[in-house]
Amino acid sequence: MYLSTTRASDIAGDTPAPKGPLRAVPGTVFVLGLVSLVTDVSAEMVTAVLPLYLMAGLGMSPLAFGALDGLHQGATAVLRLAGGRIADRTRRHKLVAGTGYALSAACKAALLLATTPWSVAAVLAADRTGKGLRTAPRDALISLSVPPGEQGRAFGVHRALDTAGALLGPLAAFGILWVAVDGYEAVFTVSCCVAVLGVVLLALFVREAPAPPPALASASAPIPARPPLPPVRTLLRLPGLRRLCLTAALLGLFTVGDAFLYLLLQRRLDLSAAFFPLLPVGTAAVFLLAALPVGRLADRVGRSRVFLGGHVLLLGACLLLLAPVPAAGGALLVVGVLAMLGLFYAATDGVLMAAAGPLLPAGLRTTGLAVLQTAQALARFAGSLMFGSAWTLWGPGAALGLAAAGLLLSLAVVAVFGGARAERAS
Repeated sequence: MYLSTTRASDIAGDTPAPKGPLRAVPGTVFVLGLVSLVTDVSAEMVTAVLPLYLMAGLGMSPLAFGALDGLHQGATAVLRLAGGRIADRTRRHKLVAGTGYALSAACKAALLLATTPWSVAAVLAADRTGKGLRTAPRDALISLSVPPGEQGRAFGVHRALDTAGALLGPLAAFGILWVAVDGYEAVFTVSCCVAVLGVVLLALFVREAPAPPPALASASAPIPARPPLPPVRTLLRLPGLRRLCLTAALLGLFTVGDAFLYLLLQRRLDLSAAFFPLLPVGTAAVFLLAALPVGRLADRVGRSRVFLGGHVLLLGACLLLLAPVPAAGGALLVVGVLAMLGLFYAATDGVLMAAAGPLLPAGLRTTGLAVLQTAQALARFAGSLMFGSAWTLWGPGAALGLAAAGLLLSLAVVAVFGGARAERAS
């Protein structure tokens, strides 16, 4: 169990943390982890049933689902920039993040009124708008709460709590569907109630990030309290951030969404629809166990190296799905794919933000993280469209083979051109 502290000096990062594996994390990190845990229970309840609900229940085609999955990944990614910009300009990270959480909670209720594939798509677009607004301010709150040398550990603790929600959400959906056959409305109702709880936790217990220290001003040229923010393009002049953006975007283009991988597993092994929501549980369990150790490993050996290693694991999961399955090898296939997918998320999700945080000035931390998240999300949006199109035209096996080849080529390009050196100073 990891302890937290809510003293203002600890939240500001002024008090040195004690050494050892059980040293405290700042209260902001811990409470934001709890908020993410509750919110992910809500979100993953919906995500766990969504592929079958749309494709089996509402008759959506693989191409249409690929477009929707891309929307889920990155169609509203530009709002990450808006959320980051607003948070940096107003220095109200908590308010901007809270607005995003509240919008997503409202969308869970709106799913009860959506009865066609594209009405569901509209609701999910609004939900992604909320996620786009909240993600960068939330990650900036975490990054600003800890010193540069502990970024990976702080994000590892947060992502471990976040992933506990990702593990519990599908279990809750499975339990509801087990009791109520085709009980999608019951899943959406419970999801909405849980999301509201997350908003309440954020409002009551999360503190605003400390303001960056003001620069010294001369008597003739005083520095205003809130100087105007420089254009976003100036951030891309930072060599480390630019390399991270290019690396994340290139690899994101060939990152197969986990919903597609679960559908491929379900088809290859002919799993019952009632057990489909349990597939994300295996991924979340591995992510939960690995998030903190992998974050600490990234602090020691280099966050960009760990990030690239995570994509190697994703490639391994794709190759497992492409390999012939022995008659009694179904269980091994499930365990292997879910384990590699969970390790992929542990090595990439928080680690990428931890790599970028120390490269950015405190006053522009949120905007810089949003630029990186936007580059990755837009690439994944394009990748989902390509994968869905390939599935529709040539079948799931060919689509997965093309994605694996593209990911392998991208890893080779990044290795050759020095993407692993994107983070030396951090």
